[in-house]
Amino acid sequence: MLLLMMIFVISIIIANIMIMLALILAKKSFNDLEKLSAFECGFDPKSSARLPFSLHFFLITVIFLIFDVEIVLIMPMITIFNICQMMHWFIISTLFILILLMGLYYEWNNNMLNWTN
Repeated sequence: MLLLMMIFVISIIIANIMIMLALILAKKSFNDLEKLSAFECGFDPKSSARLPFSLHFFLITVIFLIFDVEIVLIMPMITIFNICQMMHWFIISTLFILILLMGLYYEWNNNMLNWTN
């Protein structure tokens, strides 16, 4: 236990030393108007670089990422089919897919899947 605590303390000390060295040796940059402005082929920008974006497209992106992660979580179910017991696999897979379907139903009821809002 003492050895584990010593390793933990030494790793914290080394991490802090590395952070301090990085802060001391880091290149200092002074922000000026030219560095903060948007770059458009050497010309002054015609409009603001900070354009508002549609919140609807942001929600669609988040929903896509959620479904993408769900697919990544479903794929190992296929590979472990031969390894584990059939009843356990069926119960866990059914519960997982039911939870995903309830989330899809919730998004559908709140009109999050409609493109025209």
